[in-house]
Amino acid sequence: MNADENRTPVLQAIDLVKTFGRVVGLDGVSLELYPGEVLAIIGDNGAGKSTLVKCLTGAYVPDGGTLLLDGHPVHFKRPQDAREAGIETVYQNLAISPALDIASNLYLGRELRKPGILGSVFRVMDTAGMRRRARAELTELGISTLQDVTVPVENLSGGQRQAVAVARAAAFGSRVVVLDEPTAALGVRETAQVLALVRTLRDREIPVILISHNMPQVFEVADRIHVQRLGKRAATITPQSHTMTEAVALMTGASAA
Repeated sequence: MNADENRTPVLQAIDLVKTFGRVVGLDGVSLELYPGEVLAIIGDNGAGKSTLVKCLTGAYVPDGGTLLLDGHPVHFKRPQDAREAGIETVYQNLAISPALDIASNLYLGRELRKPGILGSVFRVMDTAGMRRRARAELTELGISTLQDVTVPVENLSGGQRQAVAVARAAAFGSRVVVLDEPTAALGVRETAQVLALVRTLRDREIPVILISHNMPQVFEVADRIHVQRLGKRAATITPQSHTMTEAVALMTGASAA
């Protein structure tokens, strides 16, 4: 879909600046993420992709600029602030616990307690409730390979672990889901499953920011593409307006927008 300028972005960055001593990580970067779209962020190593995403998700505090959520200024001082605002991030290391089962990983840090005195006083976890909700969430996302939510994550394949991390983000990312290189270590079949998950999130009107080096995948699922170069936004393009070759030329500076 094409972004309609009359719509309010779900997430918007205006002139973000981030420096590390004399090194400029971001030099006045702006970004708009609209409802129900997949926005890919591409760029060469050192272009500022990771710095930008960390500023959007509370891992870094920008030195300058404005961050808006649904048109209202927000100030994330830590990742928990972004999570509480409905922005969930799946990093490359996934941040899942291999020894725990699928349901426990989906609710890691957000464990449900049993109702009544057992939960409020004795802090007893509602394991059955978490497993029931986990199955429902996986079914809604169309993840058919993870129906036994009692299986330890250490027994899963790389693609299945990625699916668990994405499902957790989808379950709690009420506003935005950020995926950092979600298919980097996956085979063809597992990559296809993760890309299908991205489309499912979009169909549920959850906007997705996708950071990726894989151009064919970016052009397959992205609605718009933010090109980052040397700490700046070089261009915002679409798979319809530019070819993969033209996108790479913008990334490397071989051509200008």
